[in-house]
Amino acid sequence: MLALAVSGCSGDDPEKPAARPSPSKTAPSGLQTYYNQKMSWTDCGGGFQCATANVPLDYAKPGTDQLKLSLIRLPAQDQSRRIGSLFTNPGGPGGSGVDFIRSTGRTFGADLRSRFDIVGFDPRGVGKSDPVRCMDGPQLDRFFATDASPDDPSELAKVSTVGKTFADNCKAKAANRLAYVGTVNAARDMDVLRAALGDQKMTYYGASYGTYLGAFYAEQFPQNVRALVLDGAVDPKESSTQTLVEQSKGFETALRAFVADCVKNPGCPLGTDPAAALTKISELQKQADQKPLTNKRDSRPVTESLVTMGIALALYLKELWPTLRQALTQAIQNGDGTFLLLLADQMVEREQNGTYSNQTDANMAVNCVDKPNPPDVATYKKSVDQAAKASPHFGQFVVWGGVPCVYWPVKTKDKPKAITAKGAAPILVIGTLRDPATPYKWAQSLAAQLDSGVLLSLDGDGHTAYLQGNACITQATDQYLVSAKPPKTGTLCR
Repeated sequence: MLALAVSGCSGDDPEKPAARPSPSKTAPSGLQTYYNQKMSWTDCGGGFQCATANVPLDYAKPGTDQLKLSLIRLPAQDQSRRIGSLFTNPGGPGGSGVDFIRSTGRTFGADLRSRFDIVGFDPRGVGKSDPVRCMDGPQLDRFFATDASPDDPSELAKVSTVGKTFADNCKAKAANRLAYVGTVNAARDMDVLRAALGDQKMTYYGASYGTYLGAFYAEQFPQNVRALVLDGAVDPKESSTQTLVEQSKGFETALRAFVADCVKNPGCPLGTDPAAALTKISELQKQADQKPLTNKRDSRPVTESLVTMGIALALYLKELWPTLRQALTQAIQNGDGTFLLLLADQMVEREQNGTYSNQTDANMAVNCVDKPNPPDVATYKKSVDQAAKASPHFGQFVVWGGVPCVYWPVKTKDKPKAITAKGAAPILVIGTLRDPATPYKWAQSLAAQLDSGVLLSLDGDGHTAYLQGNACITQATDQYLVSAKPPKTGTLCR
């Protein structure tokens, strides 16, 4: 991936505080009002400041409807040496950037905390930014509990029905916005925010889906790139269904890593042989398919889909592996799915009172409009079958999860393609070798596509690399964001 490209900008010192530009000279035609808007920041507790910004619903008609974006920032500690804003996105799509910074803003590297305002924002349709809402709590409970490994036509019909219900609800409740929540528009919003906050160029950290958003930003505004970190990369060339197939393979790789670790630990509920341990997980899934596990939190039965979701969540962070061992012990020995359900609820941001954030609604709304989708369930099932062979523990679960896109009321003709961002300054792409949700091959691919891509790798487990405590990754990332000078491409951290 990544040939080190020279930025098309001037030779200014990237570490010097940037003077505020004159937005009127840099704003695209018809968007001056948005680029020139002045942000009004207010104290919102804990040392954070919050604000809202206006962006057009439709960039082709900027004089019509508007959306409000919610922002948060943690001001730079050393204002005399402040470089600018470090924009961030935690992934999803559907993850709240405001919540991300409120919970993790102080865990960014010391140099970044000193010299940047750490900025989070909820992309359009997400969180507090005019959120897309399609399904209520009970409806989402049914959606996630639905058997995602249909064994007969009746069960397949149920999968299709819940997918169509999801799409129909979105059409009924959010039809006027569904065409505009995609990544292309979200990336344009980022440039509005850059100008409104007074930054001449974009400095950005994006995780998971945030890498896709960052890549789209660089493709549309290569001249405005100062330094972008794309951590846990998504491959923009993949089709909608192939993305899910490859993701399911990533979870399978991560599960094998967990199992290899588990069987070395005394008391591992899976035994001592890795192959037999994987079989035992398959048996647990089949057991939950035939008779759901019980749980002590509420009346919900813990179905096969919820068991699988709980396992998947624990693979995102190696620190959760002991919790997963405990959850599997309860499930296998006692038929108790309480811990697995708790993990599953965390994945989809379900509160104990039965309410959800809008993460799932926004995730579907963005994914379904970003890329073309199969026209019917029969065609879609071909990708499910492919995934099931490649990833026996996760394939069907992951791919059937996207079935609402088959029925989505808004279609796109924009086919997936490589992103080169020609003319952009060096862009740092980070990949973790055993990442469950964004396979390492995606980081390699994105780095190769980008004209100025630089690949930094972590020989590790879990989803994304930065903020996970690896000193090599932290140092390389922080130095790049401060200096705009990347590490040597191909660097491997351990």
